[in-house]
Amino acid sequence: MHAHSQRIPIKGAALPITLIMLVVIVVLAVAAMRSTSFGFLMATNEQLRERAFIASETGIEQAISTILFDPTVTNNLVVGPTATAANGDAYNTQIVTQMNGAPQGAIFGSSWNQFSTYQFQIISAGSSARGATAVHTQGVAVIAPNQSSFSGGTGTGL
Repeated sequence: MHAHSQRIPIKGAALPITLIMLVVIVVLAVAAMRSTSFGFLMATNEQLRERAFIASETGIEQAISTILFDPTVTNNLVVGPTATAANGDAYNTQIVTQMNGAPQGAIFGSSWNQFSTYQFQIISAGSSARGATAVHTQGVAVIAPNQSSFSGGTGTGL
């Protein structure tokens, strides 16, 4: 017989190994893409939380700048609009009179009995366009001449 008529089966491993490596590479690529998108989502959430924080702080700054600290107003006084910025962030701020507007003695000193202190609390809630929220509270003490009652009108400040 001829040498050509006798066939030896060829045992190649290249195709199965290549397919297995291809599957492993695809699985690793999918895992890397998911990890990257999760990191992007976390960064976006942090950015939105920071925007809500800034909106809340803006509300406190606006409340302090309005000088609407009137101890005769014992209910909540909303300062400014429920503001919405161009980017969709918003804040809502309230000034709350503490201790029913009663004057408190000022800090001790040579003229401590000539001044009174009025206590207020500013509560500001900020939100970002996609729903992240932050609430901040700021205490304010206004020192004014000592008097048994407040004679200013609402919004005049002390």
